[in-house]
Amino acid sequence: MLEHYISVGQQRLRCGYTTGTCAAGAARAAAEALLRGSFPAQLLVDTPAGIPVCLEPEAQSQGADWAACGVRKDAGDDCDVTDGALIVATVYRVETGIEIDGGKGVGRVTRPGLNQPVGAAAINRVPRQMIEAQVRQALAESGASCGLRVVISVPEGEKLAAKTFNPRLGIQGGISILGSSGIVRPMSRQALVDTTRAEMEVHRAEGIQDLLMAPGNYGADFAEHTLGLDMGRAVQCSNYIGEALDSAVNLGFSSVLLVGHIGKLCKLAAGIMDTHSRTADGRREVFVTHGALCGADGQLLRQLYDAATTDAALDLLCQAGLGKAVLDSILRAAGQNLAHRGKDLNIQAIAFSQSAGLTAMTDGAEALLELHKKKLVQSN
Repeated sequence: MLEHYISVGQQRLRCGYTTGTCAAGAARAAAEALLRGSFPAQLLVDTPAGIPVCLEPEAQSQGADWAACGVRKDAGDDCDVTDGALIVATVYRVETGIEIDGGKGVGRVTRPGLNQPVGAAAINRVPRQMIEAQVRQALAESGASCGLRVVISVPEGEKLAAKTFNPRLGIQGGISILGSSGIVRPMSRQALVDTTRAEMEVHRAEGIQDLLMAPGNYGADFAEHTLGLDMGRAVQCSNYIGEALDSAVNLGFSSVLLVGHIGKLCKLAAGIMDTHSRTADGRREVFVTHGALCGADGQLLRQLYDAATTDAALDLLCQAGLGKAVLDSILRAAGQNLAHRGKDLNIQAIAFSQSAGLTAMTDGAEALLELHKKKLVQSN
C-alpha cells in the first residue's frame, strides 16, 4: 500500500497509483520471469511524479516463450471505478525491439483526437513510456539480446468501462491505461477537467465548430428531451465551466451553447466559474441582488435570502410577478461574465428549472439553439 498523503480541504487523504503504474510494474515482473526464470516477490517502480511505488505481483503464469502476471490497482482514497482492478501484462520473447499492445479489457481508439491514433490500444503515451522503460531495464539486467512484446489486459475491463467516459470518447471494448504522473491524487478535479478536454478534442477533430455543453445529466436530459438537441455530440463539464470554456477557446471552437439548471448557471452571474458548492455558492446573493435591481420589496428579498433552493426562490418571484424580469437580469449578467471568460468565442447559455422548465437565456442563445437544430435536421 502506498503511504503518501495529501491534504484536501480539512482531510488527510491517501494517494494511490494509476493503471499505468500497474501496467509498468506487471510488465517488469513478467519480463523478469521470462528472462531470468522467476517472478520477483516485490518490485519498485519509479513514477513521473518522483514517488516510487512498491508493488506486489500476483496471478503469475509462465510458458516457454512468455510470462504473465498482474498488479492490482490501488486508488488510495480516490473514488475511482478502477480501484482494485487487476492489470495484467503478458510478455513474449520476440527478435528485436519493444512492442506494446492491449488485450482483453483494454479499449481500442475508434475516433480521432485522442492521446493515441485510431485503431491503437487505449494505452496513453506516459504509461507506454513507463512500460518500455521497465522492460528495457529488465533486458539490460538479464543481459538478453532479444526483444519483447508486451500485451496489457484487464479481466474486468469491459464491465468497468461502462462506468467511465470511454464509450462517449469512442474507446470501445475496455478501459484506458492512464496516468501522466503515475500517482492518483484523491478527489482530483484535474481528472474531470482533463476528461472534458479529451472529449472536446475528439469533437474538434471530427470537424465540429459549434459545441454543446452541459454541466451534468440534468442539463443534458433537458437539452435532449425538451430542446430537441443531439447530446451525443455534446460534452459534460461538471462544475468546471470556466476551465471547459478555456479549452474551447484553445481548441478553436466557434461557439458554445451551455445548457444547465438555473441553480448552477445563476452562479455565473456572480463570476463564479467553478460552481461546486465547496468552492462558492452565492445563489441566494444572486437572486437577492437581481431581485432588488428589478424592484422586489424588502419582505420578498428576505424570503429570497431564506429560500432553501433556487426553485423555491423562483416560485417566490413568479408569485410576485417578477420571475421573468429577475431571470432575464441574471442571465444577462451571466452572459457578460461568459463573454469575458471566452474572449472572442461566442458563448451563450440556456437555463431551466425542474418546476418551470425553460426559464431564461442569454441574448444570443436562441440563434445558437436554432443553429444546432438545423444541423441536427441536416445530419438526419
